[in-house]
Amino acid sequence: MFPDELKNFLDEKYNQFNCINFIEVDPISIPHQFSRKEDIEIAGFLSATIAWGQRPTIIRNANKLIQLMDGEPYEFMTRTPVEDHERFESFVHRTFNGADCFYFMNALSSIYREHGGLEKVFADGFSIDGTVKTAIIHFRERFLSFDPQQRTEKHIANPDKGSSAKRINMFLRWMIRPSFGGVDFGLWNSIPVSALMMPLDVHSGSVARKLGLLQRTQNDWQAVEELTANLRIFDSADPVKYDFALFGLGAFENF
Repeated sequence: MFPDELKNFLDEKYNQFNCINFIEVDPISIPHQFSRKEDIEIAGFLSATIAWGQRPTIIRNANKLIQLMDGEPYEFMTRTPVEDHERFESFVHRTFNGADCFYFMNALSSIYREHGGLEKVFADGFSIDGTVKTAIIHFRERFLSFDPQQRTEKHIANPDKGSSAKRINMFLRWMIRPSFGGVDFGLWNSIPVSALMMPLDVHSGSVARKLGLLQRTQNDWQAVEELTANLRIFDSADPVKYDFALFGLGAFENF
C-alpha cells in the first residue's frame, strides 16, 4: 500500500474496533466496572498485569481479584490492614501466583498510602526526560522497592533490559488516551497522549510486519520504538490509537 492508502486503512480499522462492543471481550472491561479514578487505576493495573493467555480466563481471574478486594479496590488498598492481604495467597493466574499477588497488594497499598498513587509515580518518572520508557523504569524501581521475592520481579517489565513492556504500555494507554469511542479512560493528564508507546504483542507485531510498519523481528523495546515512530507519521498526536487497528486485524480478522 502507498502511505496514504495505509493510513486510510488503519484509520478505518481503528474506527471499527475502537467502540464499546470491544470492551466486553477485553480485560479493559474490569476497570469499566468503576467510576472512581483510583478504583479504575487499581483495577486496570491488576487486569493489565495478568493480561496474557486466553482473554476469557484473564477476565475471570481479574474479576476474582476484584472480589477479593471486596469490590472496592481503593478502599481496600488504603484501609485494609496488611495482614488481611493474606487472602490473595491462594490466587493463581498462569505463572502469577499467590506470593506474587500478595506482594502486588502490599506494594499498591504503599504506593497509594505513601507515594501519591499510580499516576504520580509514573508522572515523576516521565518528568525526568519526557519519555514513557523512563516513566516505566522509574515506576518499576518504586514498585519493586518493598523487598519482593526474585520471582515476582519478572511480572513488572523492564524496557531497560529490552522488554516490550506490552502490558504496562497497554495500561498507560487505558489511563491516558481520551475516551474516544468509550474504550479508554483519559484519566491522566500528567503524561501526553503523544508520548505513549505501542503495546506490542504477537498480534500487533505480526500485522505491523505484514504492513511494512515494522522490520525488527523481535518483539522487544527496539521494536516498540520503531513501530511507534512509524505510526507517529500517521498521527503524531495519538500514535497508539492504531493499537486498536493492528490488534483487531490480528486477533479478530486473522490478517
